[in-house]
Amino acid sequence: MKPQSKVQVVLLTGGSSGIGAATARLLAENGMTVYSGSRRGTAGEPTEGIIPVRLDVNDEASCREAVSRIVEEQGRLDAVICNAGNGIYGPIEGTTDEETRYQFETCVFGSLKTIQACLPQMRKQGFGRIITVTSVMGILQLPYQGLYSSAKAALLSLSESLSMELRGTGIQCCSILPGDVATGFTAARTFTASSKEPDCPYREQMEKNLAQIEKDETTGMAPSAIGKAILRQLRRRKMSVRKIPRIDYKLVGFIVRILPEEWKIPILAKLYHA
Repeated sequence: MKPQSKVQVVLLTGGSSGIGAATARLLAENGMTVYSGSRRGTAGEPTEGIIPVRLDVNDEASCREAVSRIVEEQGRLDAVICNAGNGIYGPIEGTTDEETRYQFETCVFGSLKTIQACLPQMRKQGFGRIITVTSVMGILQLPYQGLYSSAKAALLSLSESLSMELRGTGIQCCSILPGDVATGFTAARTFTASSKEPDCPYREQMEKNLAQIEKDETTGMAPSAIGKAILRQLRRRKMSVRKIPRIDYKLVGFIVRILPEEWKIPILAKLYHA
């Protein structure tokens, strides 16, 4: 098969709301056919160019069925955007194995299953684009969100390792690292059981921390800003390996790289009430 040079057919996970829904609309408005995956198989308001597809990223068979459907209907799959994710809040001390698995299952293993399902077709084409939606918190760890930061850091590392493994295949990888985004994520936040206990030793700090992060989230970027960053990467001949939208978060990323850990940890702890 002759390698393609333009992204036309896209699989997007977590497409029913937030960043996913905004990204699907933007890509469709720019001429792409977007298979918007979600467990419910819905994609909000009907939009030309968006095809809802039932996809559970935690189910390997579901991932492969979604890819097979796309290839059967379109004859190609140019890009996959791994956007499905979740978040759990609470101190690491009281976190259970089940809560840890909950955090990593969708963000890390779900993305891995999705990517693995797409790669055979992309390799056959000699062309493909893999975008993972990680987070600035993958490089900027915050208190009481240690599991979320760890999962996003793992996804970032996975993407960057994969980008090296795929050199010379025509398949590229890019991680998008959003900062605070105003979505339903804030209202839907899941809490560890220990964080809700009346005698939780972290209660006072958590209340202050949660007030700070919820303020940051609700006044954050519009989901469409992340969609625009994704669109720009899909249009590039050579994608960035790592991209942080918006200049202030890029500055944060730069500071994190150059600031000694013995300075960074106390500063963040003070800012976020640990």
